[in-house]
Amino acid sequence: MNLPNKLTMLRVIMIPFFVFFMLFDKINYHNYIAAGIFIVASLTDLLDGKIARKYNLVSNFGKFMDPLADKLLVSAALICFLVVPGVWMPAWAVIIIISREFIISGFRLVASDAGVVIAAGWWGKVKTVCQMVMSIVLIINLDNAAMNIIEIVLVILSVALTVISLVDYLVKNWSVLNDGKM
Repeated sequence: MNLPNKLTMLRVIMIPFFVFFMLFDKINYHNYIAAGIFIVASLTDLLDGKIARKYNLVSNFGKFMDPLADKLLVSAALICFLVVPGVWMPAWAVIIIISREFIISGFRLVASDAGVVIAAGWWGKVKTVCQMVMSIVLIINLDNAAMNIIEIVLVILSVALTVISLVDYLVKNWSVLNDGKM
């Protein structure tokens, strides 16, 4: 297993630790520990892709596991936000964001079955960065008026980018549903 794939697997392994510290509020500064884990996990996403491309270590395992690891990390955070007191994350926003990931995964599965690899688009990358920044701000959960406004703006922006990236992805790749031909 090459280094980028190890970083991807590290991200997956970090998820249960993140969830534990996110939800177990009996530990002092649990949310800061959770934020630290989330930040390190997010940085592995940045690093694994850069290393894989720079050193020609792109693999089928990485193409499959990297986006899955991202979806697992962000989905775990979104689900935690629904049960953590004081975090403004409406269920409808979680449903929209996670639904988008299922739709894109389905498209990629159909494309893969047809021998077509669909790379992540620019809107999807921007969406991911926005969701990760939103998640970090929500995890830290500084309860004051200014931060509450920032949290709301980041949630709405993340949902908007989720919808925009979905529409962009569907428009560009709709033909994959046409018997798998691009």
